[in-house]
Amino acid sequence: MPSHLTPPEPVLLTVIGRDHPGIASRLTGQLAEAGAELLDIEQVVVQDRLTLCLLVRLPEKGDVLKELLFAAHELGVVLEFQTVPVPGSKPVPSSNRHVVTVVGRKLGAREVHAVTECLAGHLANIERIQRLTETELGSVEFHISLPAGRDPEELKRALLELSMASNTFDVALQRESLYRRSKRLVVMDMDSTLIRIEVIDELARVHGVGEQVSRITERAMQGEMDYDESLRQRVALLKGLDSRVLRDLSSNLPLTEGAETLIPVLKRLGYRTAIISGGFSVAAEALKDRLGIDYAHSNMLEEADGKLTGRTLGPIVNAKRKAELLESIAQAEGILLDQVIAVGDGANDLLMLEKAGLGIAFRAKRKLRQAADTSISSGGLDTILYLLGLTGRELLEARPPPAGTLDRRSSG
Repeated sequence: MPSHLTPPEPVLLTVIGRDHPGIASRLTGQLAEAGAELLDIEQVVVQDRLTLCLLVRLPEKGDVLKELLFAAHELGVVLEFQTVPVPGSKPVPSSNRHVVTVVGRKLGAREVHAVTECLAGHLANIERIQRLTETELGSVEFHISLPAGRDPEELKRALLELSMASNTFDVALQRESLYRRSKRLVVMDMDSTLIRIEVIDELARVHGVGEQVSRITERAMQGEMDYDESLRQRVALLKGLDSRVLRDLSSNLPLTEGAETLIPVLKRLGYRTAIISGGFSVAAEALKDRLGIDYAHSNMLEEADGKLTGRTLGPIVNAKRKAELLESIAQAEGILLDQVIAVGDGANDLLMLEKAGLGIAFRAKRKLRQAADTSISSGGLDTILYLLGLTGRELLEARPPPAGTLDRRSSG
């Protein structure tokens, strides 16, 4: 083949320097004027320092590189260039692309090294790193690709072990797909998830049966008793408790850290929210009204003459029922299960977490953390927002304004 018909090798242009308006405009303008072919472009700015990469195929005639170097000098930036092989035409399959999200109070070199070392050990190639938080380095997102045939479950388990050993940051592995940033429904357990307490334990303590209830709970956790039977026995011990105790407790439930950020942001972004709990309806309905949650499903305690009878009404919200309710809400809202997030802390939440597109074990026992898609242990509930891929800047925009102030974003 004649040499003049062979396309010239691509050239990678790397521009480095202080960021300011007009850099990309000037350089791409010169490339366009020279008739260069732009094959790829990427830019990142860290602390006002710009790195702009352009992969181009330059025309054989003219001295485009000399003109680009002169333009870079005038712009006050450094331009480096090198020829590179022709880009591969076969893209990485989407099933091999994943996102690793690391969230902590403050991430440093030690934490980032631990994660990147783990990724390297599993042959994961880091394609892009993005900081999500605005001020301190509190959340970082790694976009990675895995080799063909590599099981992402192995990497997930390794990252989970790393997080549990550190206890200073959470790390999540999610497949990069259309639905990662398009979740539409968030379903949460209530006790020890949305709120910091177990309502039944507090009622039992007031009624003087705290130790008996705790023993039954422990037997159920050890697998010596199924959930339904354990609930019946614990509720029976509450017989005769004044109903006002339940209502007083429900009116002032202590929210888990991050809940007061998570729920308003989800609502503002158009998400539907639900409580699906093995706890009690008086408490769940109180939270529903207080936080503006769309759905609340839980166990109903029977009352007579202002006291608890020691029985429940209707079907018990057990593990199977939780998964069924999640699916029912998603169907009613026209939402795919891949677009659902489920959050819980106990074995009773496992089926619900498995049913959802993203199941999150929140401050849970090791067994649930290993079974869930990901886990949160060191952060609050608002960590979920970073798992959705939201940045700190986006969260500031999504937070509702303080009460009594004018929201200019929604005003006419």
